[in-house]
Amino acid sequence: MMKLGLTGSIGMGKSTVAAMFRDEGVPVFDADAAVHRLQGPGGAVVPAIEARFPGTTGANGVDRVALSAAVLGDDAAMKALEGIVHPAVGQARADFLRDHADAPLVVFDIPLLFETGGERGVDRVVVVSAAADVQRARTLARPGMTPDRFDAILARQTPDAEKRARADHVIHTDVAMDTTRAQVRDLVACLCPDKRR
Repeated sequence: MMKLGLTGSIGMGKSTVAAMFRDEGVPVFDADAAVHRLQGPGGAVVPAIEARFPGTTGANGVDRVALSAAVLGDDAAMKALEGIVHPAVGQARADFLRDHADAPLVVFDIPLLFETGGERGVDRVVVVSAAADVQRARTLARPGMTPDRFDAILARQTPDAEKRARADHVIHTDVAMDTTRAQVRDLVACLCPDKRR
């Protein structure tokens, strides 16, 4: 099995590319989705989060605003939260690998792959990229997004140029959708010859 790490900065089209891998029959583990499930209604980490941060959960699982307020600017609190969430995400990842043990290729969709050292846990890295003006326009079109918030998010992420330089493969999304899909298909065909059409 080849483990492919998929990453890209905000607004680059990573979720769209992840869906294209799924369309090609490649199993995709979405780290963010795993966290949302774990913290959602009946989620596995909800009781531990409530015990450590009282008042931050309810019938709908974790109240993200309340939890953010409880850990923001408090390194010890953040480490405590990570100590609850990270092992559970690790277990979800292990379950995913077990469930897809026969797959020749799997994708790990990890937004902060380089920032967390996640590239060490995969065989190859794919970076999704677009021109800076395209990225900015896409991101600012999101509900609630402001230029200041966008700049603050970018400041916490590894620059796109560095991501591309460190990648094994780059998929461009500032082109026609069919062109991006063709890049994904070509990569799958290259890495899994038996998947060629």
